[in-house]
Amino acid sequence: MSVKGLHKIIYPFAPDQSGAASVLYELGGMIIICDAGGCAGNICGFDEPRWLQTKSAVFSAGLRDMDAILGRDDLMIEKIRKASDKIDAKFIAIIGTPVPATIATDYKALRRMAEKRIGLPVITVDSNGALWYDSGISKTYLECFRRFASEDAGGIIPGSAGVLGVTPLDSDSLTAGDKIREALSAEGMEKVICYGAGSTFEDFAAAGRMEKNIVVAASGLRAARYLKDRFGTPYECTDPLAGEVRSALPLRTEEIAGKNILIIHQQVRANALRDILRREAAGSGAEARITAATWFMMDDELSEEGDFRIREESDFFELVRNGSWDIIIADSSFRRAAGDLCGRYIDLPHFAVSGHFAGEESVRFYT
Repeated sequence: MSVKGLHKIIYPFAPDQSGAASVLYELGGMIIICDAGGCAGNICGFDEPRWLQTKSAVFSAGLRDMDAILGRDDLMIEKIRKASDKIDAKFIAIIGTPVPATIATDYKALRRMAEKRIGLPVITVDSNGALWYDSGISKTYLECFRRFASEDAGGIIPGSAGVLGVTPLDSDSLTAGDKIREALSAEGMEKVICYGAGSTFEDFAAAGRMEKNIVVAASGLRAARYLKDRFGTPYECTDPLAGEVRSALPLRTEEIAGKNILIIHQQVRANALRDILRREAAGSGAEARITAATWFMMDDELSEEGDFRIREESDFFELVRNGSWDIIIADSSFRRAAGDLCGRYIDLPHFAVSGHFAGEESVRFYT
């Protein structure tokens, strides 16, 4: 019998509160993880690879049992106020965990109370620890743009692009933001803002000035649609680093032609890599049957017939067992679960899944 959400072999992925913190990490705010200490420790110790390299004001609310049970929000807000007196923060972010989810915390009331007492802009993210990281990223992007994007920031900047979905959790290196900026600059873009990787609080405020937005992970789609509705900013879904990712795969063109291939990653990267491999196979005179699958957000706008949303570990087993795959391209952490049910297995790193970047060992798990 399959138990919903139970992983016996596959690592548990980065949860939604980690995704939320990932977007906010570099923006110069105070990030409050609304927990007793464990979730904040998980974020800083395992899910945030920038923690040992760059500073960020990430705090645990340090909730005691009775604080949580009795909903003593005023005590938490007072602690935040005292800490904010010692930190030059541009805003306060309160990120949910299983604790406030269990006691049904009123985030709107919490935000109003905090803004009145502290005097800084406050955003709240109702993450609950039961969803994966991309849900937290999506909610946080949307909240940041709703609260901070200004109608009066100025006119459209010619040759500018905002990039959504490029936090370390969706990347295969800590330099992904820099590489994307370089790639888009080479295509003629004069100003590139990667929201969540090398961006600032002021960049979010000026989001309405971008000439277009580029969505590199499905976690950025909801925000891109919001910015289109509010400011008229067009968006496209593409992965500027797909060519580099393809070049790193130990897979020759002649090995692709005529093969049945499964790619597992976040949806935009899986799609972009599929497009490249298809073109290579077609150029060699033979088609390749390539399916994209993901454990995370799958948008109908980006899906093809046969694409697969993996929800449970049992879904993964079924997908691998029944697909007759010649090649599986996915994070190496899935290799054990795939067992002998596939032909060739090629690593495609995904930090939120295994905690390792390309060419590195896992930093989230010790096995």
